[in-house]
Amino acid sequence: MSQDRLPPLSEGEMTPEQIASLAELTSGPRGKVGGPFVPLLRSPELMNRLQKVGEYLRYHNSIGLRNSEFAVLIAARHWSQPFEWHIHSAIAKKEGVSEETIQSINEGRRPTQMNEDESIIYDLLGELKSHHSVSDPTWKRGITRFGEQGVVDMIAHFGYYSLLAMLMNASRTPLPNGVSNPLASLPAWD
Repeated sequence: MSQDRLPPLSEGEMTPEQIASLAELTSGPRGKVGGPFVPLLRSPELMNRLQKVGEYLRYHNSIGLRNSEFAVLIAARHWSQPFEWHIHSAIAKKEGVSEETIQSINEGRRPTQMNEDESIIYDLLGELKSHHSVSDPTWKRGITRFGEQGVVDMIAHFGYYSLLAMLMNASRTPLPNGVSNPLASLPAWD
């Protein structure tokens, strides 16, 4: 990746709105600014609204942290977003997603050892990515297991983290110092 297009701003470079948005973000569970919030700070009102959505999805969603982190991995791999992958693969592993499953997603392969929740999430989000919709059987599996709120939260995870991934890819948000790209190269399409 080439140079960061939207690097961190110094306090002297920030508007009063950016300073206020920064204070709001850092007073919440994240505690600091990093990753997508560095470029998002250029639009402080958008950052305020998005970070509240993200706070719900990351810390208070209805499908549980393990499942939500699994959904984030699918979005991060789809967009080949190394910063998002770096942060969320570690959380997913800590929450019990197997190393084999994480590595399979990293390599663009369907994991062979998923539990039932992971299988439902993988299939539902996979259909959404590939077909821009979800089949009736897959929808029914999702609703039966997670309920309507859970399916909405799961889809929102994919959308929210896709937005962050697109923003970081376009602005070329770098990985933390000393961290190399953790994503495997995907095979080329014929």
